[in-house]
Amino acid sequence: MVVGLTGGIGSGKTTVAQFFSKFDHVVVYNADFEAKKLMNSSLIIKAKICEQFGEESYHKNQLNSTFIANLVFNNKRKLEILNAIVHPEVKRHFQQFVNQHQKKQYIIYENAILFESNSHLNCDIIITVFAPLDLRIERAMLRDKSTKEVIESRMKNQWLEVKKQLQSNYIIYNFDRKMVEYQIIKIHNILTKKAF
Repeated sequence: MVVGLTGGIGSGKTTVAQFFSKFDHVVVYNADFEAKKLMNSSLIIKAKICEQFGEESYHKNQLNSTFIANLVFNNKRKLEILNAIVHPEVKRHFQQFVNQHQKKQYIIYENAILFESNSHLNCDIIITVFAPLDLRIERAMLRDKSTKEVIESRMKNQWLEVKKQLQSNYIIYNFDRKMVEYQIIKIHNILTKKAF
């Protein structure tokens, strides 16, 4: 069973995913992390990115993420081009991951743009992590060492929270750690009954 886990920037998806990973017979696939790895290791992705965005896209054989981010986050068309290059490779990679972990009770598929990339269509269950906007901006600024303006411009490329919530099976409200843990255990208990 594939459980999609999503939420806006700074909502606390990764913290929630880490908690899920502590359960026996549960594995986590972080799409953002794997996409970054593939952008550095896949010759197909590298060639296509250089073709579209220039040789400056890589520095010392590693993705020049600052250069790419500056190009795509304020240009919807360029972001679409980048996603069209990366998403099919991530999708293939994830399918291999699913095949390798078929004996697990379920797989958490953590993806910031689960709905935007249509990846939700490959999920059996969807969980959205929610946190208030001010808190999300504050967390993202600290994590990415970025400005409020940059975080807000990135947020514009994501679906509105309410739109995600309406298409989710479960919502985890991330205001307080103990409350989050309680919600995760409750969902896990439901999912493990569904898995067998």
